[in-house]
Parts: sequence; C-alpha cells; structure tokens
Amino acid sequence: MSKMPANQTRSRVKARNNVLNRPEFMSLNQPLKSATAEARGTARRPSQRPQPSQNPPSESAQNESAENNKDNKEMPEEDCMQLNPSFKGIAINSLLAIDICLSKRVGVCAHTTSSWGSVRSMVKLLALTGHGIPWIFGTIVCLTRSNTLAGQEVLVNLLLALLLDVMTVAGMQKLVKRKGPWEMAPSFLDYLAMDIYSFPAAHASRAAMVSKFLLSHLVLAVPLRILLVLWAVLVGISRVVLGRHHLTDVGCGFALGFLHYTLVEMVWLSSNTCQTLISIGTFNWSPFY
Repeated sequence: MSKMPANQTRSRVKARNNVLNRPEFMSLNQPLKSATAEARGTARRPSQRPQPSQNPPSESAQNESAENNKDNKEMPEEDCMQLNPSFKGIAINSLLAIDICLSKRVGVCAHTTSSWGSVRSMVKLLALTGHGIPWIFGTIVCLTRSNTLAGQEVLVNLLLALLLDVMTVAGMQKLVKRKGPWEMAPSFLDYLAMDIYSFPAAHASRAAMVSKFLLSHLVLAVPLRILLVLWAVLVGISRVVLGRHHLTDVGCGFALGFLHYTLVEMVWLSSNTCQTLISIGTFNWSPFY
C-alpha cells in the first residue's frame, strides 16, 4: 500500500477542519448569480395571469376610484403643505388668532350662562335697532306719510342707501363665508335681511351709514348728534358682545357704511326723480300728462 505524500495529507486535514466546508455553510461558497441570469430565469418562467375574481367590483366603487385618481392628477403642487411659510402668512395668521381670541373675550353675552348673560335681552334689543328690516319698513312708512317734497327726497335717497347696504353686505358675506367666533345660528330676521355670515358686520355698516346720513341731512341739536354717533358705536359693539361678529367684522362694517354713504351722495336723486319713483311705486304714474 503506497503512502500518500505529506503535503496531500496536510491539505486534507486542513480542508476537513475548515468551518466553511460543513454542509450548513456550503451555500456561502457558491458564486453569486449574475443579474442577466436572473433576468433570463424570470423570462423563462411562465407568466401567471391574474384570475378574475368571482365578485367583480360594483360600479360605485369604480366611480369612486376614478374620481380619486382624477383628483390626484388635477391637484396642483401649490396645494401641498408649506413647511416654511412666508412672513406675510405668519403675520396674517397671528392677527386672525388675536382677533378670534379678543372677540371671544368680549362676547360676554353670547349665551344666557355667560358672565353678562342677565343683560343679554337688553343688548339684543339694542342690536335690533340697527337691523335692516325695521329701517327699510320704517322708511317706507315715513315716505307714505310725508307731504313735503324735501322730506320725500331725503327719504327716497335713504331707502336707496338702505337697499344698497343690504345687497352689498349680503354679497360680501356670501363671498367670504366667515363664521362668527361662537358660530351661532342666524335668526329669522337675519335670514330675511340675508345677514347670515359674519364678515362684514351688517349692523355696523347700517348704523354707520344711517348716522352719517341723518347728521348730514337733518338739522339736529348737539346732544342729539352725540347720541346718534354713540348709538352707531354701541350697535356695532353689541354684535361683538352677543358673540355674532369679530372685532374686525365690525371695523370693516363701519368702513363699508361710510363708503355706502359716499356712493349715495355721489348719485343723489333729485326731487323730480324721486317724485317719478314715488308715482311708479304707488301706481299713480300718468305718462301722458
């Protein structure tokens, strides 16, 4: 029997003692498959066609998925959340937060359980004096009882200013759709005057316009003039105290009321025009005379 060389014996012993030659580690010694081989292997595999489900999705589910995909495609990039807002955006948001906080603090008569809830009925009565419906009907009643041309001229222009104020404020409220600090439901009279939302404050706009109009076209004593200005200010504040408007709503309402007065003064109707409108309104118009 021939003896094996010493070098071969040593190599076999070394290979036997190597840990990587054990069966559980044999996969580590195999070379990695190339990407092309894997691609060929996957290409050779038969393609598995998805089996149609027994219960197909309903039409409503398909419509919802189509609408969601359409919304995702149409969503612009500007709608994403801005992690770094501008200084202007931070300033506007801070002012709005301060406005809401102060308005809620001033709303001491927002509910009957509030700190000043016992005088809520009196504050509501004060706010009612600035409502559009009483002023419009009151102006019409005074117009029917007036016998002077000068008085009828003033009343017709006042009625025009009131209608302009109601329509303008209603349009702006519908456009902005800002709710009050306490988000109260509007009353029946508010629905009639289209005073549903918070911005701008219709009562404040009307009080400012009426007070400026009466101060300009009526001869009043100084105490009455002071009381008229004080009434306009209190009407605007009462809406904040009742929790119906923010402070900025009342401020913008005052500014809008002065703008309405300026517009009416610019398009002031003459006495003849007012008499024509009165004749049409009372069905006494005779165009042949």
